[in-house]
Amino acid sequence: VQLVESGGGLVQPGGSLRLSCAASGFTFSTYGMSWYRQAPGKERELVAAINSAGGWRNYADSVKGRFTISRDNAKNTVYLQMNSLKPEDTAVYYCNAGLNYYAFGWGQGTRVTVSS
Repeated sequence: VQLVESGGGLVQPGGSLRLSCAASGFTFSTYGMSWYRQAPGKERELVAAINSAGGWRNYADSVKGRFTISRDNAKNTVYLQMNSLKPEDTAVYYCNAGLNYYAFGWGQGTRVTVSS
């Protein structure tokens, strides 16, 4: 199993980024997928989740209305569109398979820094 996150970077407050997670080694279309993040000195937290077909989504309260999770089962990829970014969104972002659990080991993550 491989989970490869990309798309992070340095962005000013109020800016946007789109993260991607390319998955391989398992039947992507049968798994719900989730995005997590871990800020410096804090535990990893669930940010957003989407079911296998893409018809159900759930978000942490802190990102509702700003972040959108989506997936492309033909490309084995899950995305996280992040708008109106705030400094408190600064973290390393990870994806994993599963809803309310994580099915596999963690990838390397992609770092997002929101700063002026």
